[in-house]
Amino acid sequence: MRFTTAFPFVAAAVSLLTIASCAGSTSQAAPRPSTTGAARAPNANDLYAREVLRELIEINTTESTGDTTRAANAVAARLRSAGFAESDVHVLGEEPRHGNLVVRLRGRGTKRPLLLLAHVDVVEAKREDWTFDPFVFREKDGFFYGRGTSDDKDMAAIFVANMVRMKKEGFVPNRDIILALTSGEEESTFNGVHWLLEKHRDLIDAELALNEGGSGEIKRGKYVANEVQTSEKLFTSFEIEAKNKGGHSSLPERDNAIYRLSEALVRLSKFAFPVELNDTTRVYFERLSTIEHDPDMAAVARNGDAAAAARLSERPFYNATLRTTCVATLLAGGHAQNALPQSAKATINCRILPGTDPARVEETLRGVIGDPRVELRRLAHASAAPPSPLTPEFMAAVESITSAMWPGVPALPVMLTAATDGAHLRRAGIACYGLSGEFGDIDDVRAHGKDERVLVRSFYEGREFLDRLVRKLASAP
Repeated sequence: MRFTTAFPFVAAAVSLLTIASCAGSTSQAAPRPSTTGAARAPNANDLYAREVLRELIEINTTESTGDTTRAANAVAARLRSAGFAESDVHVLGEEPRHGNLVVRLRGRGTKRPLLLLAHVDVVEAKREDWTFDPFVFREKDGFFYGRGTSDDKDMAAIFVANMVRMKKEGFVPNRDIILALTSGEEESTFNGVHWLLEKHRDLIDAELALNEGGSGEIKRGKYVANEVQTSEKLFTSFEIEAKNKGGHSSLPERDNAIYRLSEALVRLSKFAFPVELNDTTRVYFERLSTIEHDPDMAAVARNGDAAAAARLSERPFYNATLRTTCVATLLAGGHAQNALPQSAKATINCRILPGTDPARVEETLRGVIGDPRVELRRLAHASAAPPSPLTPEFMAAVESITSAMWPGVPALPVMLTAATDGAHLRRAGIACYGLSGEFGDIDDVRAHGKDERVLVRSFYEGREFLDRLVRKLASAP
């Protein structure tokens, strides 16, 4: 099901308003869980998920030197050992190092399948940039460390462990449950989800899907909200380049390509796109303001108050929720240490609000650069994806499990500030929801960065949450 209205976020907003009115008194009255509270001891299912996570972390799956096929085969061996038929386990891909895994747990077939999606490729990680080896799994001070622990091998490990458990228990749902562990989500010309949809749609075709994109929010040690991601920003990159005739470095000139590019980047660093709220983000801040008792959130939701928005924008997460963002991510220039640069270029990565025309962003960037001698090129033309509908049945399942596991914590529909493979599914007509039940500090996000980690207790809680949710969705009549 897709939204066909000209205002695609209205349905999500209406659903959220309904949820807020029903859950408001509970969320304000009940004390919110704390990360310092007593965590339950891990059970056998938790420990198996931990072992799968360890195995995945210690398989390098970066674009440069890694191999997702190796990770897919390792998981496939576990699934076959658990009793999955050879005909239901597939390791396939267009390129040798970019394999994908698809496995199916057979159900009664009374409803269309449920797809569980996670990517096993990871962002590059250099040993010298980390405190320790990013491809050696480590548990320390209540965290699991390693590249992929929070993006997205944690979710992959959880799905694998839960699929193994359901198979061993003889669980027969009303619909098939499909697990797809894919390649190429982060940095690759090959994208596993796109390829599977194009070449093997029958293997992953489903009514709805669960994916990364939504997580639990922890703020100042307290659980704030369990996010349900229904839409996401559009990922688009631009390249800017300054050129010059160059020359000998002993004869410097004022017109220097590196200086010219640097001036353009400084102007970009001081620029902020205007605040633009859509129906989802407006109600998100309105609802969160009652939980956090934050007048700035209420003022922004009510009338877009500029001063309140400026204060909220000091936090990267809220800043990215409020506006389109563009930031320099790659830099290159010159060709020799004793030569004036003939070229200097930078990549500008933009995360564009849903409904905003990328051409409008491009025109804005030209104005910010303010120098016709600095060229601007769009590197890719991405297409938007419609948001997934928040049906009462789906939200009721999420709400009931969230309330049972974390009393007083609401489930909040959100727009993701980053990008996921869920957009491919939404464009293909498969409703996709980003949620994990794993809570993390919104002011200490380490995905793609140094010493990536996930809270141990959150990993185990996420495994339990997703197990309950998948069983509930798969057993619905």
